[in-house]
Amino acid sequence: MSEVNEARSTWRDEFPRLADDDTGPQRSHNFGTEDGGATAKAEKKKEEEEDWKYHAVEFAKGFAEMSVEFGKGVRDVLKQSIVREDSVIVKKLRGPCEKICGKLRFLNEYLPEDRDPAHSWSIILFVLLLAFTVLIVNTDNDTTMPMVKKVRVHPPSATRILLPDDRHLAYKEQGVPADQARYSIIAPHSFLSSRLAGIPGIRASLLQEFGIRLVTYDLPGFGESDPHPVRDLESSALDMVHLSYTLNITDKFWVLGFSSASIHTWAALRYIPDRVAGAIMVAPLVNPYEPSMTKEEKRRTWAKWTAKKKLMYTLARKFPRLLPYFYCRSFLSGNHGQIDKWLSLSLGSRDRALIEHPLFEEFWQRDVEESVRQRNANPFVQEAVLQVSNWGFKLAELKVRNKNTGKGFLAWVKSTYVKEVESMKGFLGPIHIWQGMDDKVVPPSMSDFVDRVLPDAMVHKLLHEGHFTYFHFCGECHRRIFSTVYGNPEGPLAPKVDPIAIKEDTEVIDTENLEVLREIPQTESIYSMI
Repeated sequence: MSEVNEARSTWRDEFPRLADDDTGPQRSHNFGTEDGGATAKAEKKKEEEEDWKYHAVEFAKGFAEMSVEFGKGVRDVLKQSIVREDSVIVKKLRGPCEKICGKLRFLNEYLPEDRDPAHSWSIILFVLLLAFTVLIVNTDNDTTMPMVKKVRVHPPSATRILLPDDRHLAYKEQGVPADQARYSIIAPHSFLSSRLAGIPGIRASLLQEFGIRLVTYDLPGFGESDPHPVRDLESSALDMVHLSYTLNITDKFWVLGFSSASIHTWAALRYIPDRVAGAIMVAPLVNPYEPSMTKEEKRRTWAKWTAKKKLMYTLARKFPRLLPYFYCRSFLSGNHGQIDKWLSLSLGSRDRALIEHPLFEEFWQRDVEESVRQRNANPFVQEAVLQVSNWGFKLAELKVRNKNTGKGFLAWVKSTYVKEVESMKGFLGPIHIWQGMDDKVVPPSMSDFVDRVLPDAMVHKLLHEGHFTYFHFCGECHRRIFSTVYGNPEGPLAPKVDPIAIKEDTEVIDTENLEVLREIPQTESIYSMI
């Protein structure tokens, strides 16, 4: 231990002496005081910083030299392998390059004489490219950028009914009053829509002319309707029945479905056929995974859709829990957007022109605001899953032929000599379908499939129409639809007069005004009436 201490003391004695003998600037060393220790630490830190800067600068210089040498090496490789007289690239590009250079050769007159034209024009092109990049990136003062429009939440305005399961259903009425309605139509809405849609742009005078009462309602969780925890197509049909009875629609009613709203129209034909008088559908959606569809029909259907739309259908069928992620970044984000981007639609030229019209944009924004007012993604997920899941029935089952032939040998002998009478069961009313042949949202192959499995359905093919053009803001189109379904307009029904009320009014006149009438000179016919 004594040897160690002796060594330490010797080191402390020798270090100041060596420092004093240094030929450099003389420094005072006060190792025994606090000021001396702080000074030594500061000097040491300064030396370390200077060393770090020195190494960084040297590293940058070395990296730059290596980059230059690497660039020269790449240039030499390109010259030796690609930019040669016998290379394929030079042979193919030499002709066009010479033509372009020949046309631009007159510009060389404006260049300095001591500059190589090839080098000068490369610098000019680089400067132009840099200027365009700066203009594109610098958007701080760009006043042409459209402002993001926020989604508004409007005050409640719907009339609601109470359903047997304690849910409220919001609805809207248009057209003639209930006691004058010649035809009653109940119309569910499509995906990302609400009761406000109905028949977009329908004229009140047209409904009055045909005597139509149009009732639209919000699907569960949409608009002002309460959500349904586990809804399906059967529950959707039952909601229509409860709504019809509450609104005093005692006779059969028509159902109208546009696009994806047609799945609820199909449900009404399947589960409540006795309450439905007929169906009107425009571009009706069919389950794209329907097993009854042929390979060719499926191929023609899926070929019209964008890659993102196909992804949405796949997620809805396999991984529906991932859908809220996409919904919250589109129509549930609180901002307005375009219908084709939000729903991943591929549109034709006529559809594109329609959705860019200010009238459609105003209607679309108000309808979306009402649809997403609850800011809940679950109803939209339920609706998306219903479109691609098992409906519980096939379209071919809506109208089936029923033969009571029986079984056994005697039944076979009887069928051989006696002609059996075929009867139909299921929905027996008319089905009218309008399909645009330029529709890329609901392809015509779906209507072709419906025409194949339901031969009695009347499919009206529209050659130059798209998905929206025949249903949105087309008064003449609406008139054609009603004329095809209902024939010539006959106006509303005459209002029903209550005989009890008439009798009470007559009695009031007799008792209160009898004496007054007798005092006034009257003819004999008037007295006899009294």
